[in-house]
Amino acid sequence: MSRRPRLTVRTRLTLLYTGLFAVCGATVVAVSYILVARLEPQGQGREAPASFVARCRSEQLSAHPSERVLAKCNAYFQLQGAQHQRDLTLSHLLQYSLITLGVVIVLAAILGWIVGGRALRPVHTITAAARAASEHNLSARVALRGPRDELHELAETFDEMLDRLQAAFEGQKRFIASASHELRTPLAVMRATVDVVLDNPDSTPADLRCMAADIRAAVDHAEHLIGALLILARNERGLTIHEEFDLATVAEDVLDTADLADRRVHTTLEPAVISGDPVLAERLVANLVGNAVRYNAASGDWISTRTVAGSSQLSVANTGPLISTAEADSVFQPFQRLNDHTSHEGFGLGLTIVASIAAVHGGTATACPRDDGGLSITVTIPSLGSSADDTRIQEIEQPAVARQ
Repeated sequence: MSRRPRLTVRTRLTLLYTGLFAVCGATVVAVSYILVARLEPQGQGREAPASFVARCRSEQLSAHPSERVLAKCNAYFQLQGAQHQRDLTLSHLLQYSLITLGVVIVLAAILGWIVGGRALRPVHTITAAARAASEHNLSARVALRGPRDELHELAETFDEMLDRLQAAFEGQKRFIASASHELRTPLAVMRATVDVVLDNPDSTPADLRCMAADIRAAVDHAEHLIGALLILARNERGLTIHEEFDLATVAEDVLDTADLADRRVHTTLEPAVISGDPVLAERLVANLVGNAVRYNAASGDWISTRTVAGSSQLSVANTGPLISTAEADSVFQPFQRLNDHTSHEGFGLGLTIVASIAAVHGGTATACPRDDGGLSITVTIPSLGSSADDTRIQEIEQPAVARQ
């Protein structure tokens, strides 16, 4: 069964323009005809009887006609001539108006086709750019010129979308390359360790135990890295659990089990109730604490939770070396470490996971360098409402957050 061909947008616009013009033109012709038809000659409306016409003819043939009767007859015949001229004028008006309307409708269709093509030209440009764009080539842009109308805004929005897609694909490629490099590192360590022992024919049981310990450490490293990557991948699918819980309670639980060493931290934990996955929220707080234990100074750290303007906030700040704004903005990027401290055991994914968990809960994570050194990180998540409980203030041993 053959499908009926569909009309293009240009054809539909042309038909629409032509139809509207035809309706408006026909209305003008009809109104003009009606107005002219209502202009009746003075005295029209009374038709003289046949006797009056006969008398007029007899007076005209009479040798001594009456001037008074002849005047009335002349007036009557003038009205009849005006009526005939009026009818002829209306006939010509209608005929010429219809012909003119038909010609103008044809011209309107031609001009509508041309104007429709010019109006849709930016759409064709956007379509060509969309077809040229692909995963391997996102450099095509519309770059539409001309007046800033709706089509210009559409083209700018499309270009901005391509910019975001290009940045996302490039970031994904960098992430895959960095993840591959990080995963190859423990494999290289294990291979080198095994090769050293195998190449030595005099290897002792102690050497084998040392090799096993090194391999176990490399396996743990790879396992932790894969676990971090899986968390990031799962967060891309969005939340699957929606429970109501308090960030202050989660922070307390994490601090109770964290290895704080000798660090002294001030905490101000006010109610901050949100809806989401409490396990992910615990991982968020644990990552902040873990980064603090690994990288930050031993004193001058603060952690707080509160509800502000309908949002729940978890803030962690620490003293330490001065950090630039550019460095602070990069801490949430995958596999980024401040000052390139590659000697630490981290992967550079801790704060990336923090930002991912915040985003999947509809929130944001921001980092701001402190004026006197160190870093302040704030996680903001939409709140379910504030509580009237008293503020709990306590002083315990705990790190702050920053990767230095």
